[in-house]
Amino acid sequence: MSLMPGSAARASAASIEILTSLAGIAPAEWDSLFRHAPTPAAPCAAAIDPPREDAESFSEEPESDPEEDRDNPFISHAFLASLERSGSVGGRSGWTPLHLLARDGAGRLLGAVPAYAKGHSRGEYVFDHAFAEAYHRAGGRYYPKLQVSVPFTPATAPKLLVAPGAAAETARAALIAGLEALRQRIDGSSIHATFLTPPDRAALAAAGYLLRADQQFHFRNPGYRDFDAFLESLASRKRKVLRRERRDALAAGITVEWVTGRDLTEAHWDAFFAFYMDTGDRKWGSPYLTRAFFSEVSAAMPERILLILAKRAGRYIAGALNFIGANTLYGRNWGAIEHHPFLHFELCYYQAIDFALARGLARVEAGAQGEHKLARGYGPVKTWSAHRFADPGLHRAVADYLRHEHAEIDRAQAILAGMTPFRKQS
Repeated sequence: MSLMPGSAARASAASIEILTSLAGIAPAEWDSLFRHAPTPAAPCAAAIDPPREDAESFSEEPESDPEEDRDNPFISHAFLASLERSGSVGGRSGWTPLHLLARDGAGRLLGAVPAYAKGHSRGEYVFDHAFAEAYHRAGGRYYPKLQVSVPFTPATAPKLLVAPGAAAETARAALIAGLEALRQRIDGSSIHATFLTPPDRAALAAAGYLLRADQQFHFRNPGYRDFDAFLESLASRKRKVLRRERRDALAAGITVEWVTGRDLTEAHWDAFFAFYMDTGDRKWGSPYLTRAFFSEVSAAMPERILLILAKRAGRYIAGALNFIGANTLYGRNWGAIEHHPFLHFELCYYQAIDFALARGLARVEAGAQGEHKLARGYGPVKTWSAHRFADPGLHRAVADYLRHEHAEIDRAQAILAGMTPFRKQS
C-alpha cells in the first residue's frame, strides 16, 4: 500500500509504502537497515538538546546508549515477525501493524519504521494514560494513536531505520513525514515513538516532537573478569548483602541452568510459559505474549536467547527470559510458580551479570522500573521517547507538563546516582 506523505517527502524523491505485515519484506532486506558497521556516532549534545528555554530541566546524567549495540535483537525482522505470526500483535490485540518503508525510484530500500495503530495504551511502558484521560474529559478522542515501538519491550533500540549513505537524510525526512501522513490516514490523535536512540530523538525533536525522559537501571561492565571482581568493587556491607542473597536464594536445594541456542526445547518453553502466565495474571491481569510467540522466536533466533531456569526437586519452578545483543544482555520476562526469598534477584539480576561477564558483554538492561535494582549494581540511566499531538491545545498542555516532569526526573537521577553500592573513590 503506497502513502503520499506530504511535500517534504515528495520533494525528497523517496516514496513511502505501508506494510501491514513483515511477511511482506525479506528478513535480510529489513535487517540490512541496522546491521551495518561502523555504528554511527551519536549527535553532539547541541544536536539533541531541547530548546534553550527548557534546557535547565535537562541534566547530563547517564543515558541509555544502546546505539552502540550493532545487533539489537528487538528491532530485527525475526523478533518483530514472531510477534505477528504468533498473534501477540495484530488481530484483536489492539496493535495493528502499519510499518513504513521508504524506497528510491529504483525500488531500493532506503529506510523503515516499525509502527502500529493502537486502540489502547497497554504494553508500551511509557505511560500516557493521563494524557488520554485529560483529552477524553475535554471531549476529544485519544484513540486510535500511532505508536512507533517494539511492542511489549521497554528496551532502547533504533526506530528510524535508515541505510547508510548519501540518501540517509532524505530517507529519514521522508519517514518522519510519512508518519504524519499515516496518522492522518488513520485519524489518530497523536504519534508516540518510545525508547529512542540519540540520533532518532534528535531527528524527531527537530521535526517538532516533544521529548520525554524516564529512567531505568542498567548494569555496566567496566571490565570485570568475573562476579567476584564485581563484588570487590562494592562497599563491604553491600558486598556481604549480595553474597547472602545469592546464598539464600538457592538454600532450598535449587539449581540454576542457562539454556540457549539449539538446546532450547518446547519442554523448556512449556515450563516458562506457565511461569509467565502465573506471574502475569497476578501482576497485570492479562499477559501480552501468546504461547506461540515463544516457539516462533525460539525457532527464528535461538542463538539470541538466554533462558535462565531454576529447578527444585526435579522440576522447573522459575525462569527469566533474556535476549543477547552484540554487547548487551536484555532481560525481558520473569515468572515463578514457587516463592523463594531472593530467587527473583538471583535469576534476573545476579545470573544475568554472571552471563554478561562470561560473554564479555558491556551491559545488562534488566527492563523497566525497579529502584531495588540499584542496590544490586544496576545504575540509573535515562531513556527517551518523543510525542506529537494533532490537537495544538493538547500539544501545548503536554509540553508544559513535560517541563515539570523533566525536572523531577533530573532530581531523581541526581539522588539515585548517589545511592549506588560501589565503594567511594578516594
